[in-house]
Amino acid sequence: MAKKKSRNIASAPAHAGDKPATLKDLLGEDTLAKLKAQATELKQEEEQRQQEERARKEEARQAEQKRLDNNFEHLLNNSEMDWNKYK
Repeated sequence: MAKKKSRNIASAPAHAGDKPATLKDLLGEDTLAKLKAQATELKQEEEQRQQEERARKEEARQAEQKRLDNNFEHLLNNSEMDWNKYK
């Protein structure tokens, strides 16, 4: 004979109302606003730093390419010398 499982439906809502206090609940609105502002400021600074780093790398790449374009040995080694075309 199978026993019926009893469900205590009345106790479920009681647990939902007894949620522990979160940090957001404990902090004031002004403190939360300051923290959000600081977070957005830090994100903007990080994005700006990444853009500057990308620009610096691009400038270094362009300077290296310019240096190689002025190097005759590099141009000679990387050219396609198929002299049969010109005979």
